[in-house]
Amino acid sequence: MNQHAKRRYQAGLRGLPVDPEVEEAAAPAPKVYIEPLPAGRHEFVVSAEQSGQRLDRYLATVADGFSRTRLKALIEEGRVAIDGKASSGAVTKVREGQTVSVEVPEAAPAEPEGESIPLSVVHEDDALIVIDKPAGLVVHPASGHESGTLVNALIAHCGESLSGIGGVKRPGIVHRIDKDTSGLLVVAKTDVAHQGLADLFADHGRTLPLTREYLAFVWGVMGRSSGSINAPLGRHPWHREKQAVVSEEKGREAITHFEVEETFGKDKDGKPLVSLLRCHLETGRTHQIRVHLAHLGHPLLGDPLYGTGFKTKIALLPEKAQKLVEVLHRQALHATSLGFLHPVSGEELMFDSPLPADLATLRRVLKEP
Repeated sequence: MNQHAKRRYQAGLRGLPVDPEVEEAAAPAPKVYIEPLPAGRHEFVVSAEQSGQRLDRYLATVADGFSRTRLKALIEEGRVAIDGKASSGAVTKVREGQTVSVEVPEAAPAEPEGESIPLSVVHEDDALIVIDKPAGLVVHPASGHESGTLVNALIAHCGESLSGIGGVKRPGIVHRIDKDTSGLLVVAKTDVAHQGLADLFADHGRTLPLTREYLAFVWGVMGRSSGSINAPLGRHPWHREKQAVVSEEKGREAITHFEVEETFGKDKDGKPLVSLLRCHLETGRTHQIRVHLAHLGHPLLGDPLYGTGFKTKIALLPEKAQKLVEVLHRQALHATSLGFLHPVSGEELMFDSPLPADLATLRRVLKEP
């Protein structure tokens, strides 16, 4: 980890300016996550202090490593009994001296089917895997993309090393990047890693250390060399595939920090035609960078949803650059840096991914006179 990245990492990793002369704050103590109970029957005796608790809340204190959602599912499936009698009510009160048993089933087979799809693995251990995703690969199966996804590939790649996340042998997806965005993505292989990573990404790096940086080629030049975009996002009012900047009442908080790394070309007024930005996510909303930059009038090159009004700009580029943009067929966005505390070992991890071939070539050609 270079010193610039390390300072960003230890200071909260929100893309905010960090003064190297200021003493770095001590990192918060990592939360301890516990491996879930193994498959089989487990019994617990209610103590006097626990008497009167709801069944689901009681189980959350004794059934290590299980989420409340998972425990509720076990109760509803009739796998939890009080003094030998199955209970289907999460709100049932437990009493001192009662024996509560939990039958944990073997993890169900992976869903969907695994598929042998090549993966660029940046890091892998028993708990998690970091992938450098190519553009064009969908992360999770959905309508229209039931197969050929990253999840299908991970099920085949990880095999039996996947533990029962939520009772199913599947990879734990805690964040996503768009199909046509390339770059770094971390996925949990175990339930305990899934818990830790889910908390980390839900926190957005505000109290827990998290770095997410993207490189973005945008039309035009920003009004300043660095800044922040704080604009709530929500569903577009009439285009269901799009997100839009909306009012605080209708949207969710969304904050993107940016720095201008490079500019290319000149328009008729002598202003740069294209800028390369390094964007730091403080929140992780759907299409966040794409919508925020388009909202400012600087959509991503090649963006089929948010950059269609800038197609005439292509004609202002040098001929070689024109051809590259026309055949790009995806937004020029790459998840270049990912840093976090390992949810099991507590180790500081930082990964960097250079621009992929298509965007590296675009950058080189844009720099040509």
